[in-house]
Amino acid sequence: MNDAADKKRSFWGWGWAHKFPDRETRKALGAQLPGMLGFAPTRLDDAPRIEHVALPEGRLPVPDALAEFVTNEAEARIRHTYGRAYPDVLRGFRGDFEAAPDLVARPRTEAEVEQVLAWATDARVAALPFGGGTSVVGGVEPKLAGDYAGALSLDMGALNRVLEIEKSSLHARIQAGALGPEVEAGLAREGLTLRHFPQSFEFSTLGGWIATRAGGHFATLYTHIDDLVASTRMLTPRGVMESRRLPGSGAGPSPDRLVCGSEGALGVITEAWMRVRLRPTFRAQATLKFANFEDAVEACRELSQSGLYPTNCRLLDAREAGLNMVSMDGRAVLIVAFEGADHPLGPWIERALEIARAHGGDCPDGAKLREGEKPRGDGAAEAWRGAFLEAPYLMNVMASLGVVVDTFETACPWDSFAELHAGVIHDVRDAMKRECGGGFVSCRFTHVYPDGPAPYFTFIAPGRGGGELEQWAAIKQAASEALVRHGGTITHHHAIGRTHLPYVKEQRPSLFTEALRGAKRVLDPAGIMNPGAML
Repeated sequence: MNDAADKKRSFWGWGWAHKFPDRETRKALGAQLPGMLGFAPTRLDDAPRIEHVALPEGRLPVPDALAEFVTNEAEARIRHTYGRAYPDVLRGFRGDFEAAPDLVARPRTEAEVEQVLAWATDARVAALPFGGGTSVVGGVEPKLAGDYAGALSLDMGALNRVLEIEKSSLHARIQAGALGPEVEAGLAREGLTLRHFPQSFEFSTLGGWIATRAGGHFATLYTHIDDLVASTRMLTPRGVMESRRLPGSGAGPSPDRLVCGSEGALGVITEAWMRVRLRPTFRAQATLKFANFEDAVEACRELSQSGLYPTNCRLLDAREAGLNMVSMDGRAVLIVAFEGADHPLGPWIERALEIARAHGGDCPDGAKLREGEKPRGDGAAEAWRGAFLEAPYLMNVMASLGVVVDTFETACPWDSFAELHAGVIHDVRDAMKRECGGGFVSCRFTHVYPDGPAPYFTFIAPGRGGGELEQWAAIKQAASEALVRHGGTITHHHAIGRTHLPYVKEQRPSLFTEALRGAKRVLDPAGIMNPGAML
């Protein structure tokens, strides 16, 4: 590994730059692929240097009135070009930043956000809200179709504070640019937590979570950021839209439901009141193994319908468990956990174990009960947690080895799952065989509901030098068409962006789409807000 003393985010790939392995380490990792995945990489390329990136000339000068917080400096434009999907990482690895925005704004106040939107409206410049830049659906890339004078990336990172805590209601007012660790640090001072930990937690923002309806820590009950939003404040080109902080309301359609999932296409989320909770001190956890994946699925179904509402209910098929070094014995793994701040959780985990064992689950070590601030899990659970957080870095390595890799997720009713799972696995394998000569596909559950699971798939296949993007597109298309054909959602928690637009039409009523277009015309008459995303 490179020296971590100068800790800086990668300009082309996921996460911290120093975590990209050196050439010898990557060569050794590549040598392990035949045993793990059934094929060997054919390339070993080195990462680009930022000073060698050739950028197109910007189309816009920095406006004098915005010069204190707007720049056209090359590095800023490079770092605001892409999200972190496989096509983004691969193009960044190749040094291709042709899509770079012309300007980058980093407003320090709401007033400066308003200045940017007013100028962009008058100048006919597309404004793309930018949180942590972790979109995996093309949500922040300047792809402009229309007569725009240029593109401006609106980085909200300077609005990053926990502004206010109302402890009796367990509410906190937080600025949208706060990264996950900044949110938690601000709440921890009062013994509180949001407990929203997506895989991108370290690098994504509260505003990004709300704008994309992100999925988080809780595998049941509070699965999406929507469930934690008490009220929102969004600046639009037409003015401020702010909802009232209430525990619940029947006063017509909720304005927060319009803001959640709006993907920067209607305005810029600047802050939100969030529902927080006391930091957990009681934990209960168990890891079970199943010889039969179908039995494990049934155990998850019964758990989701039991009213126990486990905090964690992650099911990994045998291939997923092996890929993440959680279990290498060919069995599926189910990790079940509960946590809370009020009472011990022994009865909950014991009942969960009864349910899982009735479906063939094996848990010879029984439940682990903990009390205290710092959690400690069993070996399999800790291995999964580590693999979960480090998994996105694998894409950086695979790009350097010429390997095609990506993930996609969905949700479907329980009665549809078996057919959807079989259809997706079949079609993805067929596409990998056709495009790549073969490949690997695995499945896990990230979240489960009383009426259905949220399966999450991973595919890895050998790339063809120079043709990896086309191979990825063909596999992604096969997967997306299979999801829609078998009744699943095109995305459970990764948003629409630009990647999923062709498929969301299948599940979104046309009249609702027209209503959304009407909302955009009212809030963003000039159509400058993240054009091409969501609509």
